[in-house]
Amino acid sequence: MASRYLAVFTNRRMLVTFLLGFSGGLPLALLGGTLQGWLADAKVDIATIGLFSLVGLPYAVKFLWGPLMDSNPLPFLGLRRGWMVTSQVGLLGATIGLALCNPASNITLFSCMAFLVAFFSASQDIVIDAYRTEIVEDKQELGAAASTYVTGYRVALVVSGGLAMILADHMSWKAVYILMAAVNCVGLVTILCSKEPTQTKKVRVTSFRDSVVMPFMEFFQRQGAMEILIFIMVYKISTLMATSLTTNFLLELGYTKTLIGTVNKGAGLIATILGTLSGGSLMAKFGLKRSLWIFGVVQSLVGVTFCALSFLAAQDGAMKHVWLVVIVSLDNYMMGLGTAALVGFMMNFASRQFTATQYALLTSVMAVSRVILVAHSGDVVKLIGWNWFYIATVPLAIPGLLLLNRFDQWQTMSTVTRARLPKFDIFLILTFVVSLLLLSSEPAWQLFKMKEQATQSTLAGAIGVVFVVFAGLIRPYIQLKPRLVREST
Repeated sequence: MASRYLAVFTNRRMLVTFLLGFSGGLPLALLGGTLQGWLADAKVDIATIGLFSLVGLPYAVKFLWGPLMDSNPLPFLGLRRGWMVTSQVGLLGATIGLALCNPASNITLFSCMAFLVAFFSASQDIVIDAYRTEIVEDKQELGAAASTYVTGYRVALVVSGGLAMILADHMSWKAVYILMAAVNCVGLVTILCSKEPTQTKKVRVTSFRDSVVMPFMEFFQRQGAMEILIFIMVYKISTLMATSLTTNFLLELGYTKTLIGTVNKGAGLIATILGTLSGGSLMAKFGLKRSLWIFGVVQSLVGVTFCALSFLAAQDGAMKHVWLVVIVSLDNYMMGLGTAALVGFMMNFASRQFTATQYALLTSVMAVSRVILVAHSGDVVKLIGWNWFYIATVPLAIPGLLLLNRFDQWQTMSTVTRARLPKFDIFLILTFVVSLLLLSSEPAWQLFKMKEQATQSTLAGAIGVVFVVFAGLIRPYIQLKPRLVREST
């Protein structure tokens, strides 16, 4: 019986998904911890290193150019493969260009090249997300496609994070980044050896409305659009909150940085991969809705395990280290289950007609809760302490689980469009967009050393998002009687 559900991983499409996940994940660490290591070795000022978080901005706003890549095929290889090859070639060139720069002598040029790496990486993500969604032939493959992609992504983070840092002790940073650029050619080779999805739209779109406006209108004209966005924001909110300060928590328990890094990169990675693969297999057995329920409850217990570790770590000797491995492995396994389910959910509700644009929108929304929580979870810890903090993260899973009661309605509503959006929905959409802009403007204020404006902008954006989340939770109970017009094909 089990082999029937595991068989979904054996087809060629899952191998392609894994390799593209690897290609998508590799640049992320090259712009994060690995890049910070290079800058530190070059004796760059710590304040300047902090500002390098700005280079990741394309990941947060990639839905802005998603419509261009969703509806305008290039004159070679088809819509998806053409844009993917273009993005990957650009990423290869930008990474090599970054490798040839010297941050000690020209930090401006270095930051521009890092921004280009982020831009082409985010562009690659747009097309990869669309491609893997469109090659899935059966809904039973959603979980497998989601889990194999996440697995490839995680493996890539170890290569461009842990392995790259190790190599930097034995060769120059220039050589490390050129080597990483060469390794990332695996995505280019994979897509050149793959086929264009059969359902990809072939007609070139010429009007602005058809290429830019329609992908968003198609989504928001669905009756359950705002509820789906709110669900994506809050489904993993409990886990994100519980893991936002893990390193600080473990250090306070007396664990060394070396041990924490070793356990996270070793046992944590293996557990995450097992969790995502198990999630894909179980989703084939239970279906998407039941899996979201089960994994949602399971992942909410991460806070409980950390709370337990605070007592177990008081033991002396080897058992203290054993409990760290057990808890970190268990947490990563549970988080892997939830991630696989949420990725499968987004693949299910992104329109096959506008896959790239809508999936880019959904992944941008998914990052909103992480941005808010990471910024303020430290204040909560100061106020109530570690144990109460972790206990308080558990009930944060309730809003997402409550919204799951609407899953069947979303499935029905996703095929129904409305002639006109209710004014209440328009107000929520505008509030949400403005709030995102306020949140994303915080690094720009910091760049110009306007800390007060940065704080005010972040606070206003956070309040706006919280309001939209609350309004989205009560939205199903507000009778606006929209006029339905047709069923989408």
